[in-house]
Amino acid sequence: MSQNGAEEATRVLVVEDEPDIATSIARRFTAEGWTVEIASDGLAGVEAAKRYAPDVIVLDVMLPGIDGLEVCRRIQAEDPRAVPILMLTARDDETDLLVGLGVGADDYMTKPFSMRELLARVKALLRRHERVSRLAAVPADPRAEPPLELGDLVIDRAQRRVHRAGTEAHLTPTEFDLLVCLASSPRTVLTREQLLEEVWDWVDASGTRTVDSHVKALRRKLGADLIRTVHGVGYSLEPPPT
Repeated sequence: MSQNGAEEATRVLVVEDEPDIATSIARRFTAEGWTVEIASDGLAGVEAAKRYAPDVIVLDVMLPGIDGLEVCRRIQAEDPRAVPILMLTARDDETDLLVGLGVGADDYMTKPFSMRELLARVKALLRRHERVSRLAAVPADPRAEPPLELGDLVIDRAQRRVHRAGTEAHLTPTEFDLLVCLASSPRTVLTREQLLEEVWDWVDASGTRTVDSHVKALRRKLGADLIRTVHGVGYSLEPPPT
C-alpha cells in the first residue's frame, strides 16, 4: 500500500448502490492515486472483498440483496486482515450505529457528508491500520508492554487481549485502542477531541459521535461502571474493584 506510487497503490472497495454517490467517491479517491472498485449490492460487495483484497472499504448500510451490516459481518469473519471499514448510513439511529460497530466497522458517517471529510477519515483509518499491522508483525515482548491491571480488568497490550473478572472480552481493534487510551490514564478525563486524535488520528470535532458510540460498545462488553461520562467534556476510566 502506498500513496506515492513507489509501491502498489492503495486499493479501495466502495459498496454503494447509488451510482452518483459511488462515482463521486471513486473519482475523489482516484485523484489521490488510489485504485477503486465499486460494488452496487451486498452480495457483490462480499465477493469483491474476497477477490480484490482491498486496503479499506467504504460500505453503505442500505443495500439491495443483503444489507451493509451483514456484508460487514461476512467480510470480517472471512478476512484475517481485519480490513478497516467505514460505513455510510442515511439513518442517524444510535442502535443501528452500535450494531455496525459491533460487527466490525471502524467508523461511520451519516449522509449527506462532505467528500473532504470522507477522504480525511479514510486516510486516518489507513494510517491506524498500518500502525497496528506494523506492531503485529513484531514479536510480542511482554516486558516492553506489561499488562495493564486495574482491579479486575486486565489489558494485555502485547497480545491485544482483554479480561474482566477472569472472562475474556472480544473487542474490535478500535475498541481495544480506545480502552488502552483511557486505561493508560485512569481517573483522568479525556475530551472527545483528545480521544479522536489519539485513537482515530482524526482532529476534526465533527467525529465526536463516533467516540460516543464506541464508548457505548465498550460498556456493553465490559460493564457500564467502567467508563464515566463527564457531560460536556469527555470520558474517564474508573478502575473497577479487584
